Amino acid sequence: MTTMHAENGTRWLAQAGLRPTRQRVTLASLLVGDGQHRHVTAESLFDAAKGHGEAVSLATVYNTLRAFCDAGLLQEVTVDGSKSYFDTNTHDHPHFYWEEEGRLTDAPSDQLVISHLPDAPSGAEIASVDVVIRLRRRD
Repeated sequence: MTTMHAENGTRWLAQAGLRPTRQRVTLASLLVGDGQHRHVTAESLFDAAKGHGEAVSLATVYNTLRAFCDAGLLQEVTVDGSKSYFDTNTHDHPHFYWEEEGRLTDAPSDQLVISHLPDAPSGAEIASVDVVIRLRRRD
């Protein structure tokens, strides 16, 4: 990992007021070090860290991703009851989920039109709307 990647990761943590521990800087650098948005699972980020020779446990990756979400640095996207992806793009936008590949990508926001949402039940308000468009290859 380059010094620039680590600097970008450290800056990303600082904007959320998170302490730059070694593990956080490592994971932040993998997530945003190159300036590109990405969608990761805890397992894929753990594998990327191992691939860079970083000693970090899977439990630490999960805890760190939760801390990043709590700080507003990541958006969690759940594609089924047991699989979550973490997106570095925290703006509201739809996603494509490629079922066969288990891959999440951004879908074009400008092509999605939601003309009406149902009223929230009494005593509640709509916090967000998640749009995951599931795709499979045509035969």
